[in-house]
Amino acid sequence: MNIKIVLRILGTVLFWESLLMIPSLIISIFDNSYEIKAFIITILLCFIGGLILKNLKINENEMRKREGYASVAICWLIMSMAGALPFYISGSITSYIDALFETVSGFTTTGSSIVRNIEIMPRGLLFWRSFTHWIGGMGVLVFTMALVPLIGGRSVFLMRAESPGPTFGKLVPKLSESSKILYIIYAGMTAVIVVLLIIAGMPVFDSFIHAFGTAGTGGFSNKALSVGYYNNPWVDWIITIGMFLFGVNFTLYYLLLIRGDWKSIFRNEELRLYTGYVLLGILLVFFNVLPNFNYDISESLRHSAFTVSTVVSTTGYATTDFNLWPMFSKSILLALMFFGSCAGSTAGGVKSIRILVMFKSLFHEIKHTIHPNSVQTVKVDGKALDSDTLKSILIFFFAYVIIIVFAVIIVSLDNFDFMTSFSAVIATISNIGPGFEFVGPMGSFADFSNLSKLVMTACMILGRLEVIPVLVLFAPSIWKKH
Repeated sequence: MNIKIVLRILGTVLFWESLLMIPSLIISIFDNSYEIKAFIITILLCFIGGLILKNLKINENEMRKREGYASVAICWLIMSMAGALPFYISGSITSYIDALFETVSGFTTTGSSIVRNIEIMPRGLLFWRSFTHWIGGMGVLVFTMALVPLIGGRSVFLMRAESPGPTFGKLVPKLSESSKILYIIYAGMTAVIVVLLIIAGMPVFDSFIHAFGTAGTGGFSNKALSVGYYNNPWVDWIITIGMFLFGVNFTLYYLLLIRGDWKSIFRNEELRLYTGYVLLGILLVFFNVLPNFNYDISESLRHSAFTVSTVVSTTGYATTDFNLWPMFSKSILLALMFFGSCAGSTAGGVKSIRILVMFKSLFHEIKHTIHPNSVQTVKVDGKALDSDTLKSILIFFFAYVIIIVFAVIIVSLDNFDFMTSFSAVIATISNIGPGFEFVGPMGSFADFSNLSKLVMTACMILGRLEVIPVLVLFAPSIWKKH
């Protein structure tokens, strides 16, 4: 592996991370808060280190798939370690492992938190905490490529490693232009959420915080009761619809907004599946919750729609403590946690496209067993999937399940009940945020041991980068010169 290429990309990411901390520093200065020094130190470290590394001389033609995958994994880890410094240096979070957990949870748009009393945290740190959702939502390297080309045409290896989903395709021939288009759409949709929340009566600062969490499908709030603090139906519905929309593949927004291609939207099988199980989940939870709680019909529908949307989009906001809901509703939510939203969105989870392909593969195998001489292929949107794509999906599922099993075993050393341990791992590897029982929407991950926190921190990065780019680092051959 050409380590100079990796270091140069890392330097560029650190350089931009230092600049992205400036708005949080400005808020801290405006509030004359105690974390000003922490931000200045971190910004200088990232700026100087990034400036040195990004000016390394390299041969761009030596950029290969291995450098792309290694760069993405290393950048996410180092970027999170640097992003945790303002929390730790300021003393707002006294343990560096806790600060790292919180920052990784932010960048990976997970939303799991170790902070017990979030409302006493200074606004500068709250802004940085939620802004990490927005930065990480579409991908840090995608964001960097939108600002400046990294490795010319070879940057495709970076985008392929960071983009969620089994396949990757450019919107336009130039990769940097694809990144810009994605971020223009992303920023525009975020701005709409901010404006609508302000119109609905939410304070301006809170609107930015919750818009970042909605757009990045992260779920960090500046209120202990999350979105439920506002008790505002308009706010609930704006965020509900926003979470659903940010769970849709952004390529479809490009086809709709830029090309006006409505037919591709309605024919997209992944979108139809995603919309279908979201609507089904809302109806099932609605009819299960309505007779068991003191909700009227509108309240039950609002809480059901919000909770299904927050879980399936892996956002993690809450308007009510769904941990108290009947087991049937919790089982539906647990299944949706696993499914997730669409590939190419800001959401986590396994992704609808993989669920769709696995079902189609199952039916294909049944037909092939009945008619062994027939020639059939698995198709999505009328296009046949090649064997490499099918193989990658199977490998992903296997790795995903194995990681969950081992993570649950390690986390169970803390001796919490099974649902707490299991849902905590699912919540972190699927980048959801809250789980059930002690890690429910009104709970916290603070009581886990440092070992469990490190395991779940790794799960968050593995889930966000979809396993393989991280596992590549543990292959001895990648570090050999030849």
